[in-house]
Amino acid sequence: MLEKGMIGVKQLFIYIIMFTIGSSILVAPSGLVRDGKQDGWMASILDMGIGLLFVWLYYTLSQRFPKLTLVEFSEEIFGKWIGKVVSLSFLLYFFILAFSLLREIGDFMTTQILPKTPIEFIFMTFLGIVIMGTRLGLETQARAAEIFFPWIFLLFLIMVVSMLPEIHVENMQPMLEGGIKPVIWATYRNLGLPYLEQVVFLMVFPYVHRIEKARKALWGGTLFGGMMITIVTLLSILVITPDLTAIQIYPSYVLAKKISIGHFFERIEAVMAGIWFLTLFFKLTLCFYATALGVAQTLKLRDYRFLTFPLGMLLLVLSIVGSPNIIYFQRFIAEIWTPYSMTYGLFLPLLLLGVAMFRKKCSN
Repeated sequence: MLEKGMIGVKQLFIYIIMFTIGSSILVAPSGLVRDGKQDGWMASILDMGIGLLFVWLYYTLSQRFPKLTLVEFSEEIFGKWIGKVVSLSFLLYFFILAFSLLREIGDFMTTQILPKTPIEFIFMTFLGIVIMGTRLGLETQARAAEIFFPWIFLLFLIMVVSMLPEIHVENMQPMLEGGIKPVIWATYRNLGLPYLEQVVFLMVFPYVHRIEKARKALWGGTLFGGMMITIVTLLSILVITPDLTAIQIYPSYVLAKKISIGHFFERIEAVMAGIWFLTLFFKLTLCFYATALGVAQTLKLRDYRFLTFPLGMLLLVLSIVGSPNIIYFQRFIAEIWTPYSMTYGLFLPLLLLGVAMFRKKCSN
């Protein structure tokens, strides 16, 4: 095995929460409310429910090959050459996901916090930390997530409690004004962020102690993270109104700016930015790690760490040239990302599971 480290079920639970809220806590409310209006929070709950089904699919698939990663059991199911093609297509998806996350960091920093800083400098700085985390291995990443999680939850709790005086319940009304169709459409359009992306954990499951007991951790982590996204979406509707939420690129960041208690405790948008930076780091690092590990396993290399620098250079170049501006990138996420993610988060896993079951039945 190229990865020597192992993680526990509790660490997996925390990592799934980090991954789920990742980029979604900052940008998901905008898409949910843009499509679902004041009922966007309902779409968030539906997404979470469907996300639990995806987790069941990934867990079921992993249980058939408990000691193999996605790359390894793809070759086991489809054979050497077709399996490698399938594996490389998954790795390309993980790499493009890493690109989208790095691009989000650059766009956010250059539009909200450091507008005069070259976006290339932000890419290089954050990517350097990601490469370092990847080279330290999965176990180190999981332990770091375990250390940071209580602080992330505390910051989130402070933000939610501070928002309570700003709530206007009438912003939720009228409920289901346009019927159920806008809610269904919003649910579909936002499935790719983040629930379909969790297929990347098929590269992690073989390195989890007693993975057969991890089902509750998988569902619990997805449920916990999904509830945090739903709460932020609901607060965005209740505080800054559905119309303003829909037109904001980062509604959660705008939401945090509204906090004002006694003209003393206010403008703590850095709290939301802090939550986002930490969770996005772990999500990006996992995607980059899965890409490097998968390439090494596909090419039968002895180590994946030496791949981090060339892959990092490719990711840096792609982040610069892959999107001409923030509007183009946001449109790509809104219109293309979910159907693209469904290929790798739903259809291919179903195909892998179906072929594996068929082959086992034939062998019996």
